[in-house]
Amino acid sequence: MAFYTQASQEMSARIEKNLAYSKGLEKRLRAILDMKFEYFAPNRLFLGALVRHAADPHHPLSPFSTETTAIRELDMQYFATALTETHVDLPKDLAPYLPKLLWLYQMGLILFWISDRSPGQIRTQRLRNKSLSLLITALKFSSLPFFRPLRKKIVELLSTIEEEEPNLE
Repeated sequence: MAFYTQASQEMSARIEKNLAYSKGLEKRLRAILDMKFEYFAPNRLFLGALVRHAADPHHPLSPFSTETTAIRELDMQYFATALTETHVDLPKDLAPYLPKLLWLYQMGLILFWISDRSPGQIRTQRLRNKSLSLLITALKFSSLPFFRPLRKKIVELLSTIEEEEPNLE
């Protein structure tokens, strides 16, 4: 937990600085992702050891746990900041879900990166570049009237995921 907290604190100012100097949504998202990969690179093997706890949201070391809420919310705030002041017209119904979706996207990339054995993790770099381009294109298209029915279904799905789980304990 101390590792997560220290990483979050040390990256905070750098991410905010990178966001301030990055214009355009793709560059802003890339700035966040690049900072994460750069910061975590010396500890990639350690992160690999933590992965076994990642899937269990009840384990305190999981990025999905109650104990890591503050770190996760700060990360999502970076994505919310990246989404503001861009020239991408984000639909109002989809916008509230995007910071969490981008955080989950980042987590998927980090998980892929941890297990990437290609030289210099080149496969992760290619995955990031291609998926980020696809993501930006999808966000731009999402506001077009033609995509409204699909977007409505996506928002319904996301709202279902966000519903509180009943406490069965």
